[in-house]
Amino acid sequence: MNVETKSLPLIGHFVGGRAVPEASRTQEVFDPALGRAVARVALASAEEVGEVVEIAQLAFKTWSKLPVAKRAQVMFRFKALLERDTDRICQAISQQHGKTHDDAKGELIRGIEVVEYACGAGQLLKGEHSRDVGPGIDAWSELRPLGVVAGITPFNFPAMVPMWMFPMALVCGNAFVLKPSERDPAAAMILAELLAEAGLPDGVFNVVHGGKEAVDALLAHPLVKAVSFVGSTPIAEAIYKSGTANGKRVQALGGAKNHAVVMPDADLDAAVPAMIGAAYGSAGERCMAISVAVCVGDVVADRLVERLKPAMAAIKVGACSQPRIDMGPVITKASQEKIQAYLAEGVADGADLVVDGRGISVEGHPEGFFVGPTLFDKVKPGMSIYTDEIFGPVLCVVRVETLAEAIALINAHEFGNGTCIFTRDGEAARDFTDGVEVGMVGINVPLPVPVAYHSFGGWKRSLFGDLHIYGPDSLRFYTRKKAVTQRWPSSGIAEKTQFAFPNLAR
Repeated sequence: MNVETKSLPLIGHFVGGRAVPEASRTQEVFDPALGRAVARVALASAEEVGEVVEIAQLAFKTWSKLPVAKRAQVMFRFKALLERDTDRICQAISQQHGKTHDDAKGELIRGIEVVEYACGAGQLLKGEHSRDVGPGIDAWSELRPLGVVAGITPFNFPAMVPMWMFPMALVCGNAFVLKPSERDPAAAMILAELLAEAGLPDGVFNVVHGGKEAVDALLAHPLVKAVSFVGSTPIAEAIYKSGTANGKRVQALGGAKNHAVVMPDADLDAAVPAMIGAAYGSAGERCMAISVAVCVGDVVADRLVERLKPAMAAIKVGACSQPRIDMGPVITKASQEKIQAYLAEGVADGADLVVDGRGISVEGHPEGFFVGPTLFDKVKPGMSIYTDEIFGPVLCVVRVETLAEAIALINAHEFGNGTCIFTRDGEAARDFTDGVEVGMVGINVPLPVPVAYHSFGGWKRSLFGDLHIYGPDSLRFYTRKKAVTQRWPSSGIAEKTQFAFPNLAR
């Protein structure tokens, strides 16, 4: 490590209710708009991860025995603190991720919605009761916490995705170990600080930074009972296989290639701005981004492309520190180069490059990791720009002749995360919703991210595991059910031995 790197501020782990001010290993954290390092982040060893899990396990024993109302009260206070410190959190997100302040604020608000849902833990964790299932016999079921659970989260939503996990895990009585992305770790540390300020006991929520070694340690540790993950499909599949092989519950959300079907009767005055935001918001670095527009008929395709071009020209690309910016940089130099390589492949494969996002320059930020909005037309399903998740500001237009062909195209893709249709025809919308093999569907809604009291998750290779994230599925994921059958025999009555399998109702 050179002298300049050593002088950068350190983002350490958060363990046992406090930030750890030292680290044996670190790596640089970049401001993607500047293209230079602005901090260092600690990288945990397997031994350090094990120590954190032990601390969480000790805290779990006390936290899990608190009344559920006490746990919910922490979430109420946490929500108020998130609202108080919104600007601080958004600034941290924008500096290390590159997204605009408004985009960061939108992310935070969607995370707060899950905190609000978790505040209803008393209602959610009631269990079920049946009286007199047999003579003098009552039965009930209880929802019990698992123990220590872990979350492994991506760079693109450094506040929202962790809050898709830990609020519900905590109110269910679990202790939580968060391993955020090492690319933009500051937001996770603020969340940890605010939880402590809200009164969460020390050790119940911990943040440990690191790379593959830290992830593997969490997957292998016997005290970690469940793992939630959001990221790319190859990593999601590997985490699911490793975690389940070690006896853990795993929900691993993977990649996406989200299609927007544009019908001939679509209201393009509404569809074009919706699609611009869905394709290019957050520089396309989100798993619900629209990356393929499937136009039913050449007429609507031509009209859509002609309308997209001036709308794209109006997009202001720049640093989050600049005023009235619509889109910031991508996260790393490597991401920038990968996206640009895909654009070259698209041209080589014969797609029509309508708007080229390469070579964009932002005044005052010559080293920033910027890629401009890009539009391809006449894309074919075999092209890499169609098959692969580019994770950048690239929209591909594919032309088909019928809605049935559009549905078949979507269903043939390996991913099944989100999709939408733009139409005024209720019958077409219903046929699309019923026929498409995708987990989240929008009707004239380009980013159909479910509200907090539903659950988020895709189909096919966009999700590994049986349960979706947040909402009702989170309750099932972070608890296990215990069934109790109770009988108090009357005193003085002799009991007969029964050898047959018991039948309580007879």
